[in-house]
Amino acid sequence: MTNPLLETWDTPFGIAPFDRIDDGDFSPALETALAENEAEIAAIASDPRAADFGNVIEALEGAGRALDKVLSVFFTVAGADSNPKREALQREFSPKLAAHFSRITSNKALFERVEAVWQARDGLGLTPEQQRVLMLTRRGFVRAGAALEGAEAERMSAIKARLAELGTAFTQNVLADERDWFMELSEAELEGLPQFVIDTARAAGAEKGAGGPAITLSRSLIVPFLQFSPRRDLRRKAFEAWGSRGANGGETDNRAICAEILALREERAGLLGYESFAAYKLETEMAGSPAAVRRLLEDVWEPAKAQADADAEVLAAMMCEDGVNAALEPWDWRYYAARRREAEHDLDEAEVKPYFQLERMIEAAFDCARRLFGLEFRPLDLPLYHADCRAWEVTRAGEHMAVFIGDYFARGGKRSGAWCSAMRAQAKVPEKQAPIVINVCNFAGGDPALLSYDDARTLFHEFGHALHQMLSDVTYESISGTSVARDFVELPSQLFEHWLEVPDVLERFATHYETGAPMPKALLDKVLGAATFDMGFQTVEYVASALVDLDFHDGEAPSDPMARQAEILAEMGMPRAITMRHATPHFAHVFAGDGYSSGYYSYMWSEVMDADAFAAFEEKGDPFDAGLARALEENILSAGGAREAAELYTAFRGRMPGVEALLKGRGLVAA
Repeated sequence: MTNPLLETWDTPFGIAPFDRIDDGDFSPALETALAENEAEIAAIASDPRAADFGNVIEALEGAGRALDKVLSVFFTVAGADSNPKREALQREFSPKLAAHFSRITSNKALFERVEAVWQARDGLGLTPEQQRVLMLTRRGFVRAGAALEGAEAERMSAIKARLAELGTAFTQNVLADERDWFMELSEAELEGLPQFVIDTARAAGAEKGAGGPAITLSRSLIVPFLQFSPRRDLRRKAFEAWGSRGANGGETDNRAICAEILALREERAGLLGYESFAAYKLETEMAGSPAAVRRLLEDVWEPAKAQADADAEVLAAMMCEDGVNAALEPWDWRYYAARRREAEHDLDEAEVKPYFQLERMIEAAFDCARRLFGLEFRPLDLPLYHADCRAWEVTRAGEHMAVFIGDYFARGGKRSGAWCSAMRAQAKVPEKQAPIVINVCNFAGGDPALLSYDDARTLFHEFGHALHQMLSDVTYESISGTSVARDFVELPSQLFEHWLEVPDVLERFATHYETGAPMPKALLDKVLGAATFDMGFQTVEYVASALVDLDFHDGEAPSDPMARQAEILAEMGMPRAITMRHATPHFAHVFAGDGYSSGYYSYMWSEVMDADAFAAFEEKGDPFDAGLARALEENILSAGGAREAAELYTAFRGRMPGVEALLKGRGLVAA
C-alpha cells in the first residue's frame, strides 16, 4: 500500500486527500520526507559548481516539498482536530524536526555556499526580489547559529530541540485543562441567562456527557456566561478555572515549563551575542528594539489605565447598589460592564446576537473581498479533515486564485483561539502554486449558529489574514503571504475588521435569523456607538500581557515567572479587577512556540497602522474606493515580504503613522 501523504495528489486543486489519510500514515511519511530533504540539502551543499543564486538560494526554495506536504496536513489536524494519537505524534515529531532544521542551518558547507552568493551579490544581476530572498536566507542562517563552532554549535542544537519539546508540552497541557474542565448547571442556575447562552450550555453539556447544561472553557461560552450570570459564586468558579489553565498542579502544570523556556531563550540569545532574547527577536521586526516597544506600550498604558480606573468606580457603585458588600473582582467586571452598556447605550447582547448569523457574516466577508478586490467564492464539495469544515474556490475574472477552508466551531479536540494558516503558500518557482488557506475559529454551534459582535470581528480578522495569503503575488514562497515581520503581519487582519463596522455592510448582512429583517437602524446605531465601550478594560488586559511578555525577555530570565509576573503588574499599577488577557501558564502566543515571544505587542504596533490605513478610506468618503483598494493590494496584500514592512506601508500611505489614530480609534482620547 502506498502512503497517501507521499503521493502526487491528483485531487481538485491539489488539496490533501483527507479521506484516505490515517494517523498511522504520518510517522512513516515523515521519515521518508526527512530523508528526502536531507538528500536535497546534501546535494546543494556538495554541488561542485560555483555557488550562484540558482544552485543555492533557488535550490533551497525548492527543497523540502515532500516534507512541507506531510507537515501541512499534520499540523492542521493536530491543532484543529487533535486526539491522543496525534498528541503523541506531536511529542515525537517536535524534537525530531528541531534537530532536522538545526542540522540544515549548522551545515558548514551549505552556509559557505550561501555566504559565497552573498559576497558576490553585486555582480549577479539579481532582481530586487531575489536580493531580498538572498538577504533573508543568509540572515536566517546567521540568526540560527550557522556561524557558531564546536561546543557552542552543539549547545545551540540542543537548546532548539529542548524548546521544541517544551512548546509542544505547553500546548498540550493547556488543551488538556481546557478539555477536561466543565461546570454543570442546574435548571435553577440558568436563571438570568439569555436563551443563546442556555442553548450553547445545553449543547456543551451534551458534548461532555453531563446530565444537563454545562459551562466549558471555550471563550464563546464562558465570556457570555460571565457577562450574564447573576450568580456571583458561579462566575467566580468559572473565571478562576479559566484563569488557572496551565497552573493547576500535576502533569498539566506549565509553570516550570515557562521558567525553562525563558532560561533557554536567554541562553540562545547569548550564544549569538545579543544582550537579551528581546534584543535578538526584535532586531528583525519593525519596532527594532525593546525600547521602541516599551515606548509604544507605555504611551497607551496611561490613558487606558485612567479610563479603566474611572470605569471601575462606576462598576463598583453598581455592585454596591445590588447590595454586594465586597470589592469589585475580575469575575464581576464583565457582568456589570454588560449591564452598564445596556443602561447607557440601551444595548443588550441578547438583542444583538440574533442579527449576527455565522452564515451571513461569512457572506459579508466574501462580499467585502469582492467589492474591494474582485474576488469570487464558489462552494466546493471536498473531503476535509472534519465534518465541520467547508471549502470554497476563490477566483478573480475567471482565474483560480486560491482554495479557502473555514473551520468555525468549537470542539474538544481543537485548541482555543482563532488562527489562519496556509496548507500551501503562493509561489511561482520551482512551479506556480496557488495557496490553500484555512481559517480556524471556536464559535459556539447552533441552528443557526449566532455570533456575538466580537465573534464577528474575529471572523473578519482571520479572513484579513486569509486575504494576505490569497492575494500574494511573489516569486518565492519564503516571502509570500504572511511571511512578513511579526509586528506587520497583523495589519491586514486588523484592517479588515474595519469593514464590519461599515454601516452599509451591517445593513445588508446583519439580518435576523428568524425574520430575515435587517437590523433596525436604531439598533445598528447603538452597536456602532458602543464600539469603543469598555475599551479601558480591553486595552489594560492586552497591554499588561504585552508588557509582561516584553519584560520576561528583556534582561535576565526570571527563575520564578509567576512571581515576576506579579511584580510587573504591581509596578504598573494593574487595576485589581482586571487580569492579564493571557496569564503566563496559558500564554500560548509566547510559550507554545517562538512566534510571538517578545512580540505580543505586535497587535498594537499593527493597530497603529490599521487605524491610519482605514482613515485613508474614510478621507476618500468611500470604504470601497477602487483606487485605494488597488493600492492596498499592490503595496501590502500582494507584496508579502518582498520589501521591508515600513517601505510597504509608506508606499501605500505616503508616511508612517503615530499613535494618535490608535488612541482615537479606541476612544481613549477625544476624537
